[in-house]
Amino acid sequence: MRLLKIHGAGDARLDAYDRPAVGPKDVVVKMKACGICGSDLSYIKIGGIPTPGTITALGHEGAGDILEVGAEVQGIKVGDQVVVNPMMTPSNIGSGGPEGAFTEELLVREARLGDSILPIPAGISYEIAAMAEPLAVAMHGVNRAEVKPGDKVVVFGCGPIGLGMVLWLVDRGVTDLVALDLSAERRERAMALGARAALDPSKVDLRAELVKLHGEVPSYGRVGVGTDAYIDAAGAPGILTDVIMLAKLHSRLVITAAYMMPVEFPVGRMLTSEMSITTAMGYPTEMPEVIAAMPRLKDKIASMISHRLSLSNVLEGLKIAATPESCKVMINCDEGGV
Repeated sequence: MRLLKIHGAGDARLDAYDRPAVGPKDVVVKMKACGICGSDLSYIKIGGIPTPGTITALGHEGAGDILEVGAEVQGIKVGDQVVVNPMMTPSNIGSGGPEGAFTEELLVREARLGDSILPIPAGISYEIAAMAEPLAVAMHGVNRAEVKPGDKVVVFGCGPIGLGMVLWLVDRGVTDLVALDLSAERRERAMALGARAALDPSKVDLRAELVKLHGEVPSYGRVGVGTDAYIDAAGAPGILTDVIMLAKLHSRLVITAAYMMPVEFPVGRMLTSEMSITTAMGYPTEMPEVIAAMPRLKDKIASMISHRLSLSNVLEGLKIAATPESCKVMINCDEGGV
């Protein structure tokens, strides 16, 4: 077998791999599909996690079939079609532990049905099921924004997480939604998912455009844009300052992007808006809800997959995933179709 690993900064390799034997509380998943995540690219760039120089197994957006079941595992049987929830695994699969989902067979330690192992609904393909993890990240960001139908929302970034946020916002009745991205292809995807507008912030006067779309609201002697909530799925260093300068009274910003460096921002200006800034990390409770929604949203979810490659070509997939033209790059782990 093979397993994708980081060996150093910018150095990812598809290595030969001997999967550990299944223990009494473990299961083995025959991997069918695994998506490439932006965090995979970040881990490769810095050269491993939790610290640079650590050989790191990659892959955490996986779905497949149960191949082996430990004697003490309850409710899971060979042949079950499942999604792996890596946040609920003791080794946090693909994010610092010994296992990663870019492989043919994945050992899931201390497997628990409904927790680390979730059934795939009938009629859902493996590649759609593998979207559960990024869509759960997106849902958690939307949940943290505490939006409701009728709210005016701006999403920065239309990569897989940002597009997932567009999907969930529209699904919850938030139609006055503006998506921002430098890539024309990604903006088109946001519009197809239901955004009211999709703008290139480098080519427009963002404040002027948002005033046209969301109006203006007086705020302690100044005028704020009428946007209720902003969600940062891009991570550009100027976003925080831009939002603070735009913000109306009691607007909200949720940061889901990973910032690798400190960012300065005008705290004084926040006094006149009393805006809230918070963050969203992972998906503490959201994955079961995401999977339950897949049967009615499967076509929209499928539209977010831009490229499909075999495990043998995963290194090429990493390069594609780093381009602004891509959306979700899906890897077929058993070379036999997803």
